Parts: sequence; C-alpha cells; structure tokens
Amino acid sequence: MDNDFFKEQTSSSLIKAKIVAEYFPKYAKIILSQPQKEVRYLDLFAGPGKYEDGNYSTPLLLAKACASDPLLKQKVHLMFNDKEFADELERNFTELFPKDSFFYAPKFGNKTVGEDRKIEEYLIKLHKKKNPFPTVLFFDPFGYKTIDTLMLSKFLANWGNEIFLFVNIKRINQAMEVGKFDEMMNSLFPTSIESVRKDRKYTAQVNERLVLIMDNLANEFKKAVNGTLFSSAFKFKEEDSVGTSHFIVHFTKHSKGYELVKQIFHDYDNIGASLDKDGNYTFDAKQMGTNQLDFGDQNIEILSKLLMESYGNQKLTAKEVFDQHHPTTKWCGSHYLKTLRYMESVGKLTSTFTDNSSHKVSVLINENCILEFS
Repeated sequence: MDNDFFKEQTSSSLIKAKIVAEYFPKYAKIILSQPQKEVRYLDLFAGPGKYEDGNYSTPLLLAKACASDPLLKQKVHLMFNDKEFADELERNFTELFPKDSFFYAPKFGNKTVGEDRKIEEYLIKLHKKKNPFPTVLFFDPFGYKTIDTLMLSKFLANWGNEIFLFVNIKRINQAMEVGKFDEMMNSLFPTSIESVRKDRKYTAQVNERLVLIMDNLANEFKKAVNGTLFSSAFKFKEEDSVGTSHFIVHFTKHSKGYELVKQIFHDYDNIGASLDKDGNYTFDAKQMGTNQLDFGDQNIEILSKLLMESYGNQKLTAKEVFDQHHPTTKWCGSHYLKTLRYMESVGKLTSTFTDNSSHKVSVLINENCILEFS
C-alpha cells in the first residue's frame, strides 16, 4: 500500500467510510429483530482506523455508531485484519473504546489475505443449519489482487451474510487494456473473462467499458450464489478528472438489505444520478459545494412510466407497490415516495388513507395508504 494513503482523508474516502458505517448498525438491527446471539462485522483490510490528519476511517466510524447503541454494544462482534496496521488500529481503537466497551471483545489480526489459510477457511465455511454468526464483510483491497469471486460467493451462501466490495475499476480496466494479470482476471471473472475481453474491444466509450466490467462482475456473483442475489453499485468519480476511479458494490440475498443500501447510496449521491439502464448512484468530489442546475428528475419520469405499466387499473397499498416493485429496480424508497406523490398530483393515481388520521401529504409508503392507478 502507498505509505501516503493514510496521511490525509479524501472526500471520496470519507463517503466510502460513512456508507459502510451507516449501513452496518441498521443491518444489525434488522438481523436482531429476531433472537440472535451475535452479529459480526469483518474488515480484512482495515487500515489504522484514522488518518494522520485525525479523521476516522471505517473501523472507528462504525465502532462509534455501534457503541452509541445499548443493544449493539451487547450483540455486535467487530473483527478487523490488516497485515500492516493491526497494532496501530488496536491502539487507536482502545483510545476511543476502552476494554469492556463491547460485550464481545474486538479482534485484531495481521494476516495476509490471499495467503492465510484460516481466512479462506472462514470465508468458505458453509453452516448446514442457520448461520449463527451473520456477518457483513467489508472487502477493500489495495487494487484487486485478492478478489476471488468464487470464494466470496461461498461466504454469501450463509444466511445473513453480506458483502461490501470496493473495486478499483480504473486498474481493472487498465489490466484488460494490456492483456496482463490473467490469474487475477480469472479470479475476478471465472466464467466470463474471455467474453468480457472480446466485448470490451467493441465498446468505444470508456464509461461503457466500465459498465460492461461491473455488470459482468455482478453476474459472476449471481451465477455462483445459489438463489436470489441483489447487487447495488455506488460510483466514485476521479477527484481531479472526469473519469471514474472506484465502485463500492453491495451484495445481499434479501430484499430488505437491498432496500436499505439503496437508500443509503441515494443519501450520499451528490449528483442526482439517473438510474435508468446503466446509471449508478454516484459521488463526485468535484461537485462538493457547488450549486447544480436542476433540469428535472429523470428518475421520477422513468419510474412513473414503469409503475403505470405494472399497476395500471389496479388498487393496492403503497407498501405492496413498493415491496413488489423495488427489488426489480435500482430506485430506493425516496424515489418511490417522490414518484407516487408526483403521480397523484398529475392524476395518474388516487390515494386514500384507512387509518382515520389527517395527513399533510398525499402518499405514505405503508399499509394504510391505498393507491388506485388510472
């Protein structure tokens, strides 16, 4: 790893850390809505926990969020690994969270991912009964060398397990450009590397190439996991150019996790990305502090058309609409709420409430809001 990486936190690194640190406590609360001994967070490339400028990275941000909640302090088990920074991370962690801050003492490892057999055994272990340790894995390597799609897919096979995968798409695209690192490329694309390379040759625009790569990576996971798998990607634009540098991709087998991560991605999207076709939630550091012109929300226009196609002349609750439809799209709860209210305002649907309460808004996504589409 570049020795200067942890000198100063970039805005993109902050957003990445906030996304994971905000997601995990909410995920844990969902898991803990049913009896559960513990919920784990595993970060295999954790870093020192904070930058030299004093800003916290993911481990400390996430631990801080969990420590502020009485239930999570008793149920969350934090597990960190970093071959270079394990000792520094433990020191930084204990400065903020003294011994017994958490019921389960955090673990700090210094193993080399990709070479340590115990890490691999942990990731591929399949629990025959219900997984006793549902875990969010944050896999954020420096580059892409250790990303093994089939191994990570086995981790996802267990109930409750989810992954945040941070991908240096710029390096992967460059590696494909020069045709090198075949072993690493095969680990990323075990069934589709040749077709990706072939299709990439006929894709003129860089953005189209990146979409091709990311779509195929997600499809590799979906082919390897038995059953339904939801994936959602968040794009980071270059801090000093117009290109894309990284993606963070979330994988879950449950629509509730998909619902949650899309909402968090939406909250940190600072360009109002259009999510039709190849669109992704996006953070562009160059747009921070700027006032962008609002040319209207394409997402509302597109989503309203899709909803009319699916529910025209039907009557059902707003919650039924959302629960049925959102798993098939990239849009989050905020998009659906805004779109349904827009549709009511232009006469595409009517809404009534059954809870005998006065409401200041036309639509709420719950069981008491009845929608009748034109």
